[in-house]
Amino acid sequence: MAENTALPLVLLAEKFAQLPGIGMKSAQRLAYHVMTMSDEDVKAFSEAVLNAHYHVHTCSVCMNFTDRERCPICEDSERDHGIICVVESPRDISAFERTREYKGVYHVLHGLISPIDGITPDRLRIKELLSRIDSGTKEVIMATNPTVEGEATAMYVSKLIKPLGVKVTRLAFGLPVGGSLEYADEVTLFRALENRNEI
Repeated sequence: MAENTALPLVLLAEKFAQLPGIGMKSAQRLAYHVMTMSDEDVKAFSEAVLNAHYHVHTCSVCMNFTDRERCPICEDSERDHGIICVVESPRDISAFERTREYKGVYHVLHGLISPIDGITPDRLRIKELLSRIDSGTKEVIMATNPTVEGEATAMYVSKLIKPLGVKVTRLAFGLPVGGSLEYADEVTLFRALENRNEI
């Protein structure tokens, strides 16, 4: 921001810029927008941030974010608790729930194995996942992203689960609906071939 900008406004923009996906230009727009908000709206905004920060924690079962002891999905007796979908972050649960098709439960790892970034298996919620698996567990679906870190995490976790006698599956990856073959990269095409289904 310009040198003649008020310091509190500069500091506010810098805080917004620390959020993922927010560049400095967007952060500046947000900071200036805050200045146009009423006192009541600013107070409500700051209270919402504080309320979420202090009252939301991880579910004691699946590690999803919740404001209760157990999240609504874990509490839902209509869900199939024998199928556990393992995801990287709580955001991934929202993506699955939008499909309205998945009826099992989840487990959030809160990250992926990445030695370069100093993220080792002990920093993830793998121990909590293993403690959930019992005789009622039919399947564990590894739903991490198809990146190097996602693949490494899926392989590591599946090697720990398989000796327990539980079926471990991986999400199929391939061409998006409406996608064009000529623009697909080699890895995507290979995955599409590898995961082909009979019609």
